[in-house]
Amino acid sequence: MLNSLSGRFLILTTIFVMLAEIMIFVPSVARFREDYLLARLERAQIASLALLANDMIDRDLEEELLLNAGVFNIVLRRDEARQLVLSSPVPMPVSETFDLRDNAAPELVRDALMTLVTPTPQMIRVIGSPLRDAGLLIEITMETDELRRAMIDYGLRILLLSAVISVITACMLFLAVRVILVKPIKNVVGHMQRYAESPEDARRIIQPTARVTELREAEDALHALETQLTQALRQKERLAQLGGAVARISHDLRNILTSAQLFTDRIEMSEDPTVQRLAPKLVNSIARAVSLCETTLAFGKAEEPAPMMTLFRLAEVVDDVLDSERLAIDDFDLSLAGDIPATLMIRGDPEQLYRVISNLVRNARQAIVGSGLAGEIGVAARVEPTAWIIEVTDTGPGLPAKAREHLFQPFQGGVRKGGSGLGLAIVAELVRGHGGRLELKSSDKTGTCFSIWLPMGDLG
Repeated sequence: MLNSLSGRFLILTTIFVMLAEIMIFVPSVARFREDYLLARLERAQIASLALLANDMIDRDLEEELLLNAGVFNIVLRRDEARQLVLSSPVPMPVSETFDLRDNAAPELVRDALMTLVTPTPQMIRVIGSPLRDAGLLIEITMETDELRRAMIDYGLRILLLSAVISVITACMLFLAVRVILVKPIKNVVGHMQRYAESPEDARRIIQPTARVTELREAEDALHALETQLTQALRQKERLAQLGGAVARISHDLRNILTSAQLFTDRIEMSEDPTVQRLAPKLVNSIARAVSLCETTLAFGKAEEPAPMMTLFRLAEVVDDVLDSERLAIDDFDLSLAGDIPATLMIRGDPEQLYRVISNLVRNARQAIVGSGLAGEIGVAARVEPTAWIIEVTDTGPGLPAKAREHLFQPFQGGVRKGGSGLGLAIVAELVRGHGGRLELKSSDKTGTCFSIWLPMGDLG
């Protein structure tokens, strides 16, 4: 219980209430001491009235009056000329004098603490003002032993009462905390445990019901988190199913493409100039399609195969991409240009980088054709001290804001209506496999620019 939130709250509440009571205790004892001394002055004034009624009283009566007043000497100054005195032998010298006519609170507290910490009896002189203006001042001499016992008794009763109040207050707060905080927190923890057993089940998502603002905010945040997690798990399941389906399809598609390769071998023997010019490109396209089918299973496992790193001429890959895209343009007013130094050699997987550049160029072509306006697409490359930079630019309409938010996330970064949103996700994954990064440098109504950063590393 002591390790629980409510148990610790109970202990802290008791401690804090006791500290508050102790802070009240010191001025209370000081006030008690002042009232005690004022009461002695009042009793002494009453005792002195017997002397006012009869100037001569016998010794026994005087001692009885002093005993009832609890003092040794009484001096009542009614005017400058006359003093009324009741006296008895003082057993010890007077050690201190206290004037209650004009005492500040700090002085009262200090004097009370000194009385409590001084165990030996002392003789003190107390001066005050008579009640009902019955004189100029009244002065008594008394011993502190009885005063100290009374203060200790009062202090113990205050501390006992404080302890009782602390326990009662702590118990009430304990019950309040359990109802207001602990029970709702346990409910939230229970929801989390039940949700963890089956996070795919949307029925287990917490429904915020707390009335306390902070708890309601926590429940709202947990509700949003569980909702997102459930959706992510469902999407992951769909991706796994998609991977399995694509893997099965790729098997049959690879067989079909293998047959197509056999046909292209005969097409290459044709003497038609157009066929001779296009046949190599058709063969390369089919070869790439076969390679893509063979790596589909890896994508179904949410990973691309490691790139086969080699040095190659980037210009040849870019020319293949642009030639393939020109075939899809038909008569549309769209120009494609490559600005790649003929001698530029880069290290990477030529097939994977072909897919990277082809995806970016194809997306740009589809965006420009979809806008219905003429445009340009350019692929350029440059060498920096530690990396190769490839940029694909276009003069299309730019990417929508929603697409830019989830640009490289599968099934979320699609731009075209009906698109899957996989293209840029695959491109980004392929670039990361080369140790590089894909960035969207700019995208507005004047066009879009993607930048591919590929590290050089050790070329030796």
